[in-house]
Amino acid sequence: MIHAAVEANFEREVAFLKALIRLPGDNPPGDCAPLAEDVAALLEQLGLAPEIDPVPEPFARQHGMRSVANLVVRRQFGEGRGPVIVLNAHGDAVPPGEGWSTDPYGAEERRGAIYGRGAAVSKSDFATYAFALLVLESADRPLDGAVELHFTFDEEAGGFVGPKWLLSHRDQRIDYAITAGFSYAIATAHSGVLHLEVIVRGRQAHATAVDSGADALEATVPILAAIYAERRRLAGIVSAEPGIGSPQITVGLISGGTNANVVPERIAIRIDRRILPEEDGEAVEAELVRLIEAAGVTLPGIEIECRRILLAEPLRPLPGVERLVEAIRGSAEAVLGTPVAVTGVPLYTDARHYAAAGVPTVLYGAGPRSIAESNAYSADEHIRLADLKAATEIVASALVDLLSV
Repeated sequence: MIHAAVEANFEREVAFLKALIRLPGDNPPGDCAPLAEDVAALLEQLGLAPEIDPVPEPFARQHGMRSVANLVVRRQFGEGRGPVIVLNAHGDAVPPGEGWSTDPYGAEERRGAIYGRGAAVSKSDFATYAFALLVLESADRPLDGAVELHFTFDEEAGGFVGPKWLLSHRDQRIDYAITAGFSYAIATAHSGVLHLEVIVRGRQAHATAVDSGADALEATVPILAAIYAERRRLAGIVSAEPGIGSPQITVGLISGGTNANVVPERIAIRIDRRILPEEDGEAVEAELVRLIEAAGVTLPGIEIECRRILLAEPLRPLPGVERLVEAIRGSAEAVLGTPVAVTGVPLYTDARHYAAAGVPTVLYGAGPRSIAESNAYSADEHIRLADLKAATEIVASALVDLLSV
């Protein structure tokens, strides 16, 4: 029954996804409240009744957004005593950049795929989850419980005014959460990340009087050397969670100086440190700050400030996640006709906010085997129609399994 219902609704689902892609949600700059309202209108056309939850502007700006609102759709089955399952995906996306062979907001369909920014990450899962919920009416057995769609628009800024806001402001029991992912693996763990800004302050001087200044760039050199030595050390550590690999550290941004003939008085660097599920984010931060401060104190007149930009803890499997994995994996292998791995992914997502609230959480949705295959975050991002259809049937069938009386 579910298979037939997905087939019958698939033309509408494709049209819905194309309409979503045509609504830009660039983040930055993160002015996403109007996008949320437009998506709410599309959901209403499907017969769903989204609740619009605006986030106060000062709080949104505090977390790097100009404006944002969240959408919640709730549908109860039976007496509502069974599990409450949240399906979460995000509608914001990184700006399209260059190199596209098509309009990044044109939602062009070619060679069995839809192209556009956000097609794979993760507007496709807006479609997957909305239509999985719609076709539950076709289930051939009684259901009891509830499904909530949490459609948010701040993942690129960390999810603090999206999922974390909803979890903090809604008095609602949640038993399981499924968040945006790809079709050929179920992710039960992911890395965390620390973004740290290091500001090295010295004293400006003319290039002919170097000794009268304090060279901030010279003081930064041993800090960089210590960071790259740390990179080599971290390469020898591997997570026990499959798919995660080693912790990584990268200096992604360096800025400073005034001119070639001036001793630089200020250098700023930004560091990305990926955190294993076995690590604690605050302990990683404290260790890195100690490393930087020890490396940079060799010159007089130098001050070093370390400032946290972002700390996202890893996703760790919680007790009860096995039930989610069982429901999704059985359905996925039946639909796809191929083994579906249970793994971790070496990136951070909004899934961590649900796990932090004690909710067993996995990443699963529409897409290929990897981000690279879909060109997510790159030019010509796309989603294969076959993967979209399969994921919708798989998620719907898993919901039937979890909600069955």
